[in-house]
Amino acid sequence: RDPTAAMFSWLGTDDRRKKEPEVFQTVSDGLKKLYKTKLLPLEESYKFHEFHSPALEDADFDNKPMVLLVGQYSTGKTSFIRYLLEQDFPGMRIGPEPTTDSFIAVMHGDTEGVVPGNALVVDPKKPFRKLNAFGNAFLNRFVCAQLPNPVLESISVIDTPGILSGEKQRISRGYDFAAVLEWFAERVDRIILLFDAHKLDISDEFSEVIKALKNHEDKIRVVLNKADQIETQQLMRVYGALMWSLGKIVNTPEVIRVYIGSFWSHPLLIPDNRKLFEAEEQDLFKDIQSLPRNAALRKLNDLIKRARLAKVHAYIISSLKKEMPSVFGKENKKKELIGSLGDIYKRIEREHQISPGDFPNLKKMQDQLQAQDLTKFQPLKPKLLESVDDMLANDIAGLMVLVRQEETQRPNPVVKGGAFDGTLDGPFGHGYGEGAGEGIDEAEWVVARDKPAYDEIFYTLSPVNGKVTGANAKKEMVKSKLPNTVLGKIWKLADIDKDGMLDDEEFALANHLIKVKLEGHELPPELPAHLVPPSKRKIPE
Repeated sequence: RDPTAAMFSWLGTDDRRKKEPEVFQTVSDGLKKLYKTKLLPLEESYKFHEFHSPALEDADFDNKPMVLLVGQYSTGKTSFIRYLLEQDFPGMRIGPEPTTDSFIAVMHGDTEGVVPGNALVVDPKKPFRKLNAFGNAFLNRFVCAQLPNPVLESISVIDTPGILSGEKQRISRGYDFAAVLEWFAERVDRIILLFDAHKLDISDEFSEVIKALKNHEDKIRVVLNKADQIETQQLMRVYGALMWSLGKIVNTPEVIRVYIGSFWSHPLLIPDNRKLFEAEEQDLFKDIQSLPRNAALRKLNDLIKRARLAKVHAYIISSLKKEMPSVFGKENKKKELIGSLGDIYKRIEREHQISPGDFPNLKKMQDQLQAQDLTKFQPLKPKLLESVDDMLANDIAGLMVLVRQEETQRPNPVVKGGAFDGTLDGPFGHGYGEGAGEGIDEAEWVVARDKPAYDEIFYTLSPVNGKVTGANAKKEMVKSKLPNTVLGKIWKLADIDKDGMLDDEEFALANHLIKVKLEGHELPPELPAHLVPPSKRKIPE
């Protein structure tokens, strides 16, 4: 894009600026500007930060995607991070008793070291400045472990204290644990809940924590860890029980994705489900690897969520202000208004066509209002709301286009290093030497083993000049009962010279691919080199 053109679009008259969406160079710049100019004034005017969440800072828009790990103690959270990084990180402790009693942000740094919480919350480059609101009891339990690790070049991981069962621990923490988690949940890209397959009980504190993650269900993934320690039948029961208890706590229309496996580098105790664990691990890795690509979209999404809450909040605050008497009977009126907050919600819902899901929790809002002086609230300022509406209606659409552009221009920013590299290539890659990959490193053509049997069928199909027609081959191939879409793909892969007929080698290859598919493997998008019949291989010049 021509930079001068972009510059002049900024300098247009004010009237034109109002109608035309802003021009931005990058998504994160765009988000920062929109937030500061259009949403922040509304938040400040109606004390949004005192009720919901602190103001966003530049670092919130610039930082790398973050993964938050949550789970009861000894479900293997720290081991999971170690498994991903394939390296110990400073400050980590692993053991059966509650060892991690701190929040540890594991981030990239040129040298290894630990930065204590008090220093972290004054660093403007780190997205943690607003955590100082949780006080010293929390800051003494918060550190950043920095280390030069390739995985951390594209994501950061946050380890949380093991969640305990029982009443006394909740009191002894000294800070609001659920509130801190909620703060992180708002800012991270992925929340991984870890469960231990051989002691699956969800304590009260854990259900409370999961409830604190409400509104962020789209970020949650579940890992059923240590699944190699129980037999298959038992594992199915545990999986069922987990889905059932999660269903009661997390209300999402779609089922939350659960990954089953053993995420540490020890031998599997019961290796029966090795195949399943490998496939699940690949899926989970793909999910984590997609985070950098989707980070801009996630930030955009979170900003929209925030803007909608800020609008509703403004309506609530200004309604309360409107009802307050200016002189006498303030205290009684305040009690009455807080008591009838539910009706105020309903009225706002009707007047402004807002869905009930956008409203803040009623009970929590009533508690927070007790401490506020309602007479000091601001009346409704349509201008502030208009600029947020304008942002949602126009500017966000422009940023969506930019998100797509940035995605296509960027070289694929996949998370690399650590455990992510272990299974990429070579014999231990997922599915190596199985299905269509069978015979990949053998000198002989793998199809030749069964070719005599396939040849017998071939000669019953009355070949002409050593080839069978498509119609004749079809009669035989349909016997596999595979759907036409699959058989069509097999035909494409097997008809190497694309003459619409199959010779004896191509016919054998087609049958080999049918066997691959019937054994439950996927077909390759194109024919791998080791499956090409020897007589059809290109002779290197």
